[in-house]
Amino acid sequence: MVPLQFLIIFCTFYYLILSLFGFWRKKEGPPASPSKSFALVVAAHNEEAVIGPLVENLKELEYPRELYEIFIVADNCSDRTAAIAREAGAQVHERFNEEQRGKGYALEWMFEKIFRMERQFDAVVIFDADNLVKPNFLLEMNTKLEQGHQIVQCYLDSKNPFDTWVTATFSIAFWHINRLIQLARYNLGLSNILGGTGMCISTETLRQYGWGATSLTEDLEFSMKALLNGVKTTWAHEAIIYDEKPLKFKQSWNQRKRWAQGHVDCFFRYFPQLLWKGLRTGNFSMLDGAIHLFQPALVMIVTFFLMMNFFLHGSYTQVFGLMNDLSLWQLLSYVQLALPFAALLLDKVDRRAFKWVLLYPFFIYTWVPIVFLGFLHRNKRDWSHTVHTRGLSYNEVIK
Repeated sequence: MVPLQFLIIFCTFYYLILSLFGFWRKKEGPPASPSKSFALVVAAHNEEAVIGPLVENLKELEYPRELYEIFIVADNCSDRTAAIAREAGAQVHERFNEEQRGKGYALEWMFEKIFRMERQFDAVVIFDADNLVKPNFLLEMNTKLEQGHQIVQCYLDSKNPFDTWVTATFSIAFWHINRLIQLARYNLGLSNILGGTGMCISTETLRQYGWGATSLTEDLEFSMKALLNGVKTTWAHEAIIYDEKPLKFKQSWNQRKRWAQGHVDCFFRYFPQLLWKGLRTGNFSMLDGAIHLFQPALVMIVTFFLMMNFFLHGSYTQVFGLMNDLSLWQLLSYVQLALPFAALLLDKVDRRAFKWVLLYPFFIYTWVPIVFLGFLHRNKRDWSHTVHTRGLSYNEVIK
């Protein structure tokens, strides 16, 4: 039991120290002149309510129009997604496959088509159908590619942060991760984690290693696959997309359960390899990736120890007891509560978000049963589609 207690303490302090490196931003130079060409790929399943505003938004990016194309994969759609996307000016490819369902399969299908096209692109950028994109997005991605990076993740903002308490706390989670986890990793030179949307991948990298990410968390899977091959993901803090957050708790629960299933699946497949290779080569980015994959296991271990402490009155939690005597856990709890406030202040988030920070711990603790369910259902690959309804324009979101 004692080694496990030290493991929990190590992970707790690891993420606390990591967060501190997100309190500042590296000074970035001016954006590079547009030169790279991009294939913008959107995998859409029954997204007629939101696909139109996204295509219109993508057509207005501050980047030479001849250097990018918009591709919509209408994946197993039974609504007007394909028709609306065509009317808006996108190239639409319809895919029907009831056996291989999900975003990962749809993307892999589209990438193969792009590879065979007469026109070749320097990179692909992946968006979700409910997104809206800051106009400078491709300029930022072009700069990162010019600097030699092969995989780039953007800042994930919220399209509807104040619709409900669920969207508010969900948004705070993303703001917190953007600033104090993703930016912190970037500042330390570690590999960032892909976030499912706003992802830029060089075509050369895709060709060399293949997509192959068809799990329920294709973003995490490709991040770890690339990292295992020595390719790090970098971070673009000024490249921003606005993502629609679930309106209701049940929608949030189902989405996060899918993420937990995929995370646990990736843990079993990539954790041992990353940990061993990181230790053998001294590659700290790989070790950091392994620690990230370990999170669901950590949640279950911590829950186990809390239950042991409750029922056995601390009989098997001697190390934790010592930390309680020193008031270290109490201090840590105050710091953990302060970190979301710090993230919001540092990125100058709308002040209306601050009142919802008080509910944020409750939202975080709901991850505990979700992680256990994710572990139990880790081998299930049924895709749970999140319905999107907020068909806002970019100007409406910014306003």
